[in-house]
Amino acid sequence: MALKQISVLIENTKGSLVRVTDALAARGVNIRALSLADTEHFGILRMILTDNAAAKETLKELGVITQETEVIGVKIGDQPGKLSAALHVLQEADINIEYLYAFFTRTERHAYVVIRVADNSQAEQVLTDAGFHMISDEDIGKL
Repeated sequence: MALKQISVLIENTKGSLVRVTDALAARGVNIRALSLADTEHFGILRMILTDNAAAKETLKELGVITQETEVIGVKIGDQPGKLSAALHVLQEADINIEYLYAFFTRTERHAYVVIRVADNSQAEQVLTDAGFHMISDEDIGKL
């Protein structure tokens, strides 16, 4: 049930990010989650999108480097300690978290978190067994 994440390497210059977001918007691609990590010259923009095929085509036309990566998405109660509880489940299963970021959502009772780990299936299983609800690409379209 892994999610497909699009990562984009963009220059760390004025206007680079808005050029990407404008192009996606013009194509009708909605950004559901994003994270931007920068270095001195480049940034890595990671996104969960409503239409990866259209996004990849659009970004290719812009001439930016993209990569599609499988990540997992987990629905977590919007209460103090709920994220920590999910992280404990992964730690107890000896699963290392490479990075994570949160979703934009329309509900006030849940937070949605994107997690990158080496073994998505194992992480999904231990989180599901612990009572967490995993989200799918189909769920993304409903948010």
